[in-house]
Amino acid sequence: MSPEGKKLLNIIILGFGFMFMFTAFQTCGNIEQTVIKSFNSTDFHGSGYTSMAIIYGVFSASNLIAPSVVAIIGPQLSMFFSGLLYSGYIAMFIYPYTWSFYTASVLVGIGAAVLWTAQGNVLAINSTDSNIGRNSGIFWALLQFSLFFGNLYIYCAWHGHVHVTDKDRRTVFISLTVISLVGCFLFFLIRKPDSESAPADGSESLLPSDLTESSTSGSSLRSDLCSQAKDAFVQACRLFVTREMLLLSLSIGYTGLELTFYSGVYGTCIGAMTKFGLDAKSLIGISGICIGLGEILGGGVFGMLNKCNRFGRNPVVLLGLITHFVAFYLIFLNIASDAPLAPEAGTDLQAYISPSVGVALLCSFLLGLGDSCFNTQLLSIIGFMFRENSAPAFAVFKFIQSITAALAFFYSNYLLLHWQLLILVLVGFLGSMTFFVAEWLAESGRQESDYDSI
Repeated sequence: MSPEGKKLLNIIILGFGFMFMFTAFQTCGNIEQTVIKSFNSTDFHGSGYTSMAIIYGVFSASNLIAPSVVAIIGPQLSMFFSGLLYSGYIAMFIYPYTWSFYTASVLVGIGAAVLWTAQGNVLAINSTDSNIGRNSGIFWALLQFSLFFGNLYIYCAWHGHVHVTDKDRRTVFISLTVISLVGCFLFFLIRKPDSESAPADGSESLLPSDLTESSTSGSSLRSDLCSQAKDAFVQACRLFVTREMLLLSLSIGYTGLELTFYSGVYGTCIGAMTKFGLDAKSLIGISGICIGLGEILGGGVFGMLNKCNRFGRNPVVLLGLITHFVAFYLIFLNIASDAPLAPEAGTDLQAYISPSVGVALLCSFLLGLGDSCFNTQLLSIIGFMFRENSAPAFAVFKFIQSITAALAFFYSNYLLLHWQLLILVLVGFLGSMTFFVAEWLAESGRQESDYDSI
């Protein structure tokens, strides 16, 4: 296989590994608040919103050490062990306890930081300036198939169910745990690109070269690993205050806010609308499928168009902003304002139009399409601007995104729907404007580089 073919295969395997893992985890996040409301046991007193706030809060703090972990054990093992923590969080719902629920939330927050930093590293080392956009789109499209399969299962399993029984819960979460573990083991199929592996061994895994040097003494190895960890941490701190990263921080922060909204809040809102009938709970699954279709369409199309796009990344981000604004307006008209905070029995309130299932699912699709616009372009521009420091750069990206997601999950416990939508509109507009400036700087730098090479 050619070097380019091997790199493309690595991207595809990476996408499939994440697809299996997040088929389980995103489905879990989409339904967990609804499941928690339906627990028969009175000994459990957890909140899905609070759990997600803990996950993303720990996630944000852990991004400061994630580059060091990836530098020490390599991206492949980093993704595997992080995936095991994700699987443990999902398995906790089989026999839930409050203490294990919140403990697992902390552990998966740590694992998430390492996982996504390693993912960004693998994406960068298997891409070039000319195909980073294509590879970002391929990865994003494969990742978002997770929303389709998991939520289709939820729809079929819960169709016509007003209440989620203990048996229903255990069946679902045992299945999701197994699916997550399959994704973990897929990461072992990723191989080093030829340019970074020894010529005599084309099948060498993505393990740190220092660990494979049998001639390296123990003390020298420990010293070198500590040096790598320290350098990765310092680089992450330096990148955080660069002009380019500061400009991108608002748009990255916006993706954290809207991630919270589409992955945790909106599905709960749909399930709480009693005017949608007895199938309101199963509509959470259909909503997730529609979000996934939007994500897949956006990731695939924008990834393929990247090669022939003469206008840069700004038009795609502008499309994402408009798409989200349309979705937010329709949600404001269609969903009752108290839906995010409604009890298990749901809400009988009506918004400004007669509640429509079709409009609700259209909004799900638009949320997914807009999210893919922002995320594919952010992955692309960060991979391009920070190619030499990809692991620290993606750690900073996830640090900003996760801290805003944690903030959003926290206020979702208290704010009515229309206030949450207003926050999304304001931050989305400001984030898009700063992204346009960052893209202009990236294009200016590319043109200067092309000129200098003449």
